[in-house]
Amino acid sequence: MLVNVSYNNKSVTKAIDEAVGKPFSLKERIRKGGIGSPRLVISEASVQINNLLILDNNRNYCNVEIRPKGIIVGFRSLLESYALVIPFYKLTLYKGKAEEYSIHKDNYFVKIEAKARDRGIHKFFQKLLHLKNENSVTRIEDL
Repeated sequence: MLVNVSYNNKSVTKAIDEAVGKPFSLKERIRKGGIGSPRLVISEASVQINNLLILDNNRNYCNVEIRPKGIIVGFRSLLESYALVIPFYKLTLYKGKAEEYSIHKDNYFVKIEAKARDRGIHKFFQKLLHLKNENSVTRIEDL
């Protein structure tokens, strides 16, 4: 679900909370060692997201927020803020190239640059992969 979150809209907030859960409390954020990513550089995006990003000439950045049942990928275009809401069961992570991560949901995707010197980005994606595995359903092969 790709939504405009620039304005305080109760129906949008409710839909996001239903999809990925309410934000973690301060105590849970500290216990998890943080729930937000560092600033991430977008190298490529799906058509829907790219159409929003090309409206301005700035470098395209995003951030990822972890929620109890999924993640929110946030980015800005012009003066508007957008969020790609992804529940864990629809989240797919790829490490395609050596210096690139890819976050997919259905027909949306965002590819993120991750240089070798950016250890914070690599640690964040390891944490994200671990959380996805914890929240995934048990498969028949695992029994």
